[in-house]
Amino acid sequence: MPVPPFPSQPTDNNNSATTDVTPVVALKELVSRLHREQNKIQDLLSSLGFALRSFNNLNQFLELIPLMATRVTDADGSALFLYKPNGQVRLEQLHWQDSRQRKNIRKALETASSQITLLPNTAPLSAATGMLDDQMHRYLGPDVQIFGTAILVKHTERGWLYVLSRDPEYSWTETRQKLVRLVADQTAVAIENDELAVELRKKERLDQELEIGAEIQRRLLPRQCPYIPGVSLAARCRPANRVGGDYYDFIPTNENQIHPLTKIGHDSGRWGLVIGDVMGKGVPAGLIMTMMRGMLRGEVLHGNSPAGILQNLNRVMYADLENSHRFITLFYSEYNPHKRILSYSNAAHNPPLWWHAATKTVSRLDTLGMLIGLDANSQYEDAHAQLEPGDTVIYYTDGLTDAAAASGDRFDEENFVAAFNTACRYCNGPEEIVDYLFDRVQQFIGADRQNNDDMTLVVLQIE
Repeated sequence: MPVPPFPSQPTDNNNSATTDVTPVVALKELVSRLHREQNKIQDLLSSLGFALRSFNNLNQFLELIPLMATRVTDADGSALFLYKPNGQVRLEQLHWQDSRQRKNIRKALETASSQITLLPNTAPLSAATGMLDDQMHRYLGPDVQIFGTAILVKHTERGWLYVLSRDPEYSWTETRQKLVRLVADQTAVAIENDELAVELRKKERLDQELEIGAEIQRRLLPRQCPYIPGVSLAARCRPANRVGGDYYDFIPTNENQIHPLTKIGHDSGRWGLVIGDVMGKGVPAGLIMTMMRGMLRGEVLHGNSPAGILQNLNRVMYADLENSHRFITLFYSEYNPHKRILSYSNAAHNPPLWWHAATKTVSRLDTLGMLIGLDANSQYEDAHAQLEPGDTVIYYTDGLTDAAAASGDRFDEENFVAAFNTACRYCNGPEEIVDYLFDRVQQFIGADRQNNDDMTLVVLQIE
């Protein structure tokens, strides 16, 4: 007799449904939780980016950093430490979830950071980090886990961002490391932006001061050439920077010449024509030039000869120039319009060029004499030139002869003399001569390049 089959097991539809649905529900819950975490992280990081763009105050931004670090890592708190210029490590900001413990945590962290002073040549990555970790473990106790990452600004460690947790199961996962690194990088960007803003404000102030200095200097140089009977004049100064060390001037030699820039009649007396160059350029040279101008103008009124004027000026300025480690080249001359005589003395400046209309040749106006400020007892010589109608004298600074092309070649004095000779033959008046010479130098160095030194020309032509 065949054995009847075992009766089939009853089917529990509810249990089967539960067995099938539970993994799905769990998966959905996991996905939902991950989405919530992802959205939370995105919201926090978006807020951090918005704060970085919006806050003008670095301290306001830094207040958010420990809060953000705590939230994105699910830690109990976070601390931001920054290195100070004096070598101290300071707790900049702290966030701790439990407000009752916050005061004690802050005190412990401040005590830990106060134990560290960085030496000037200490590498923070190798020294400060280990010391800070040790001190934090010491003062926070073994129950608090600490994990940190460096704040790097231009590859230089400027501080550390730590997350703190009392949970013994807390782990420093790769995701948490990336998130804190991202917050630390945003902190570094904020610090660098703040430093750049400070530098920009300093530069703007300096630019304003330089512009004021340049404006003062422009006003001290002659606005236009004076009227001298029987003479045509032209002058131009082109500083390499906004404030330059080149100097030229037209100085009335007696008190009767009250209005030196206007026609004052036929008896205008002798006029001082001077050109100089302070060694160096920029603001220091400009300040010395301004000081020299005032002293020279006062000295001219004493009625001494050109050599005597340079000698007295050298004695007066010697101490100041020695202290500043700068010197001045200066050519001083006085023109007598009635006799057409140019009296002059040179303190190591580029000798002016004299174009003789009768022979169409060029000679130099020079005397022996050392730089102003080199030796307190320097002696200078007087000399005189009898000018004739059509003669042209050009005063210049070495910015023109030393002008360099892109190849490194210099315009040099030989080319300058040749250009001056050509200009005197074919140009109509001093202004055209100035234009021609500046154009020649600019063509030599290149139309798109600027000279590295100040360039000054003064042209005197006898009518």
